[in-house]
Amino acid sequence: MRTTTANDCFEALGSAISFARMLQFGESMFPIGGFSFSCALESAVQKGVVTDASTLRAFTLTAVEQAARGDGIAVIAAHRAASAGDVDALIHIDGEVYARKLSDEARLMSVRMGKRFTEMGAQVIGAPLLRKWLECIDASVVMGCYPVALGMNFAIQNLTAQQAFVVLQYGTASTILSAALRLMKISHVETQRILFDLSGLTEAAYESAARAHLSSMASYAPLAEILAAIHTKAHVRLFMS
Repeated sequence: MRTTTANDCFEALGSAISFARMLQFGESMFPIGGFSFSCALESAVQKGVVTDASTLRAFTLTAVEQAARGDGIAVIAAHRAASAGDVDALIHIDGEVYARKLSDEARLMSVRMGKRFTEMGAQVIGAPLLRKWLECIDASVVMGCYPVALGMNFAIQNLTAQQAFVVLQYGTASTILSAALRLMKISHVETQRILFDLSGLTEAAYESAARAHLSSMASYAPLAEILAAIHTKAHVRLFMS
């Protein structure tokens, strides 16, 4: 039988710390305002596109696939750039992300959450790169999109690009499913079942995104974009998107 060594204990502690930090900066209650957005689900419910657990699953699946092909690639690219300390690359990535947000509300969600995530990271972690990035946002050098802030934050903490990608995908799904509980008749069991199911797709999505070049970001989903556009004109709105 193999004897546990002091080095094993150190590695386990390091793994536990990384996991705890990932949970802290990735959990849904992290104060960056994600609860204010539904990712166009509100319009989907109002227009009868999403009516039950089956259509909710389909809508959420589209959203996480859209995120993986777009913001997911950017998260990985930002993680690599931040690991290299390449601010110019981060600025370029941020511009590419913002240019691909077709609706006003999608842009608002990304930049609002991105700035707040950067502010929280700078205050909690105190890393010079995060403070510099916040200065760039305040000076309007960059828009400060959320996937760039996420990738940068995790790189600074020596968390992996894969962990950042997982947080993005999980956050996308959980934001929609949490909103669903307030917008339609559905149970916690049904939303958790959907989340459990879609989480099983994350590893394959990461492998695909990790091989992709930044220029291949393409997250267009016609119906989702139409619903997002409709939401801006809605007379009654519970969410900001």
